[in-house]
Amino acid sequence: MTDIIPDATLDFIDVGEGLSARRIAVRSRRGQGPGLVWLGGFNSDMQGSKALALDAFARDHSRAMVRFDYSGHGESGGDFTDGTIGRWLEESVAVFERFCDGPQVLIGSSMGGWIALLLAREIKKRPGKASLAGLVLIAPAPDFTEELMWKNFSPAVKKEIETKGVWMRPSDYGDGSPYPITRNLIEEGRNHLVLGSAIDLGCPVRILQGAKDPDVPWQHAFALTHRLPADDVVLTMIQDGDHRLSRPQDIARILAAVAEIG
Repeated sequence: MTDIIPDATLDFIDVGEGLSARRIAVRSRRGQGPGLVWLGGFNSDMQGSKALALDAFARDHSRAMVRFDYSGHGESGGDFTDGTIGRWLEESVAVFERFCDGPQVLIGSSMGGWIALLLAREIKKRPGKASLAGLVLIAPAPDFTEELMWKNFSPAVKKEIETKGVWMRPSDYGDGSPYPITRNLIEEGRNHLVLGSAIDLGCPVRILQGAKDPDVPWQHAFALTHRLPADDVVLTMIQDGDHRLSRPQDIARILAAVAEIG
């Protein structure tokens, strides 16, 4: 298991009420701004190589940073099969409002890119002690439940999801164990689709995309850029890059994008 970089404080906060309440694990460090906020991917956690590299960067440059696990992920409570985009967005908003102060750079990987876009819209709607400095999106997967999952599923898979409420999807990541795709995840995700209209966030956006990504095709990143304002949006295509973008040279590009924003 990857060693945890010392001196990031571990806290737990409760999000939701009643039967929907869940305990969310948050690791944060104090520092200068703009602060960094890590938003991980689907079925990943805050101890991944990119999150730890960003935390080391924050430590070495005396930057504030917050990273956390969605419910059903990593050190947080809750069941993964209960997870939806709206549920994980609610947790992201709660963490942001509780732990962030001043300008923040949202760094979203894969599904975290979608969550980052949704969180940025929420921040604009409800100004508070923290604000938005910019976004760094790594192989972003907005609308993935619809565009990259449901539309590409075979009729047999769709039928299984509709009738049984869940399908166990094979995985090439982690320990290779299949993971559940629920009907609720697909249906609730339709409430949060962003690629059908303009996304005006009012801040710089940096996107890093691997041309050899088997999970989020590079065309998906292009579709996102067409929804963002033309000014101060930079898409970096990494010709030999995969979905993880966690090689040393990939992480160096991510850190450079973060440093460029502030």
